[in-house]
Amino acid sequence: MTNTKTYRNSFIALIIILIVCFIGNISLGSVSISTKEIFNSLFGTADNYIILNYRLPKAVTAILVGSGLGISGLLMQTLFRNPLAGPFVLGISSGASLGVALIILGSGLFGGAMASLFMFKWSIVIAASLGSFLVLLAVMLVSSKVRDTMAILIIGLMFGSITAAIVSVLSYFSSAEQLQQYIFWGFGSLGNLSWNELFIFFIIYCIGILMTIASIKALNTFLLGENYAKSLGLNIKQSRLIIILATSLLAGTITAFAGPIAFIGLAIPHMTRQIFNTSNHKILLPAVFLFGAIIMLICDSIAQLPTSDYTLPINAITSLIGAPVVIWLLIRKRKMMF
Repeated sequence: MTNTKTYRNSFIALIIILIVCFIGNISLGSVSISTKEIFNSLFGTADNYIILNYRLPKAVTAILVGSGLGISGLLMQTLFRNPLAGPFVLGISSGASLGVALIILGSGLFGGAMASLFMFKWSIVIAASLGSFLVLLAVMLVSSKVRDTMAILIIGLMFGSITAAIVSVLSYFSSAEQLQQYIFWGFGSLGNLSWNELFIFFIIYCIGILMTIASIKALNTFLLGENYAKSLGLNIKQSRLIIILATSLLAGTITAFAGPIAFIGLAIPHMTRQIFNTSNHKILLPAVFLFGAIIMLICDSIAQLPTSDYTLPINAITSLIGAPVVIWLLIRKRKMMF
């Protein structure tokens, strides 16, 4: 077990790397911006429109998305004691996708009303939020009546299958232009949020993080198994509901505002466990926060294709970077820490 001093040094190193990645992310893009201009804009001595209204919100969004998905994945892997569990196993992403599909693809079945609603700026965010909330509500109702945690996992996957089937039907009746719009949303994007949207995103994100912090003791206890947790006096049902709600708030909000970002929620907890070599969530949670933010900033920097006007789909970059890293880590250390 690594001592406290080593943890402190590791956190200091991660914070420094995060700051470097944050500055680097802001500086990269089709327009070259010097480090001096960035610091002048950040500290209010200059007013650079590109930095303040586009690159800075996008970099902050990357931090929230990466850290939120990483923490959501950690919560699900601990709750279900399953290394393949991710932030979207409860069907939250599928519910959000269904909400967006009803807005973008629904006009093929429901006529012009859906098409006109799509013109409303907040329509996709609201539709994705409602879709994920309805799936969350269904999962929480089921979890309050089911004792077996693995049954909740299977039920979440079934909800995902149902919503995917409905999306397929909507796609069948949609035009090529509508399908293209829906596919582009599915690529994920970090650069579409204004400061007002980011503020609402941040408030809901903070609620999810506070619920997660309140669940640290329960998370550590779940690692020992539910029977042992009961013997320690843990209220299994209440703790499980709080963890599910925290995950749903984080993953659902991220999907609503940035689209379904793949792989981060699955990869980051694995990387963190094997690098920090601990299962203590007092250490894992802040470490996952930092790792998730750093990896997301790096992926976004690559996706921007510096000096080019093109931007690659963020989902493609997260998968291309994340999958080989996890494979390498699992080969390097086969024993999972559960």
